[in-house]
Amino acid sequence: MTVTKYILALSAATALSSAAMAADAIKVGLSGPYTGGSSSMGVSMRDGAKLAVDEINKAGGVNGAVIQLVERDDEAKNEVGVQVAQELINKEKVVATLGFINTGVAQAGERFYQEAEIPVLNNVATGSILTRQWPNEKQNFVFRNAANDTIQSAMIADEAITRQGFKKPAILSDSTNYGQLGKDDMMAALKKLNVSPVAIEKFNIGDTDMTAQVLKAKEANADVVLTYAIGPELAQIANAMAKLGWKVPLVGSWTLSMASYIDTAGANGDGAIMPETFIEMPTTPKRKAFIEAYHKAYGGDRMPSPVSAAQGYDSVYLLAAAIRQAKSTDGRKLLAALENLNEKVEGVVTTYDHPFSATDHEAISPNIPVMGLVKNGRVVPAHPEDLQGDKALRVKPKG
Repeated sequence: MTVTKYILALSAATALSSAAMAADAIKVGLSGPYTGGSSSMGVSMRDGAKLAVDEINKAGGVNGAVIQLVERDDEAKNEVGVQVAQELINKEKVVATLGFINTGVAQAGERFYQEAEIPVLNNVATGSILTRQWPNEKQNFVFRNAANDTIQSAMIADEAITRQGFKKPAILSDSTNYGQLGKDDMMAALKKLNVSPVAIEKFNIGDTDMTAQVLKAKEANADVVLTYAIGPELAQIANAMAKLGWKVPLVGSWTLSMASYIDTAGANGDGAIMPETFIEMPTTPKRKAFIEAYHKAYGGDRMPSPVSAAQGYDSVYLLAAAIRQAKSTDGRKLLAALENLNEKVEGVVTTYDHPFSATDHEAISPNIPVMGLVKNGRVVPAHPEDLQGDKALRVKPKG
């Protein structure tokens, strides 16, 4: 055989091998914002998911096939999220999709998966409506392993009103679907405690000065500021409070733990409190291994968004368990498997024991998140006793 013929034969063999690998791959969509103000959440989620896929593939894959992630940047824009969903479904032929960071993008994009009967494991977006958008449909293909806003708003209200004793909250929220739906959940949670906000202020994504909104809350004699917002705008609230010399606690949704808040607010951000499904501390062997593997793979000494990374990682293992149980990648069979997972899945956030059912597509229950506190540029437990003993790894109650 001549050198030329040998090279041609080798190239052909390599092409056939690659084609065979592609045929055996389980294509899974990974959708989130990897650029822009929400990118610390999106990138962390993506990196956590990739870490899990690498572990699974190195261990032999699922049912003899490797998982292949098909990544798309939705830019935190509803219209781009729609395009991404259609491309992943119609062109890439994914068997499921992981991700969705922003509630508005999820609302816009998840409907296409519902119509195509392809499961979505929503691993970051928290809008309460997302797993119940189609109450009249016989089957619902949207699942979630993040703490929804009903859970978070109740925790925020309990922290501010019951635990700390404040009586005159102000609510500051952004104008996105996330901010406005979260604000509504917050008002409902306060109403249950017989408390009404003394001020309700709104701002837009990209706003860099919150002095006017903060001043109105101050003039209303608010004794605590509650927030529901995305990205660096949260830092501008803390900065405006410092500018006005107004020192009242800041308690809000989990996004206060993002690097874009902590780094932009600097020292002004210290003291913020928020619900967290995961705090970057090695409180269990699984969490210790995850933290070490994450930093070995991606560097740094702090995850940009630990909650997003952990939930992204766990979502891969939940999907892998469903594929393994279904012995199929058919959407309806995966749906049935997810609704009745027989395998206990040890995750970073918790150990998932029948996390879903036909009537409950929320893997995270109210007893799982704990309150985090921004301190010296990191998130630590607001109440350390919440991470002690048998509370270190909370599990969703059965039934």
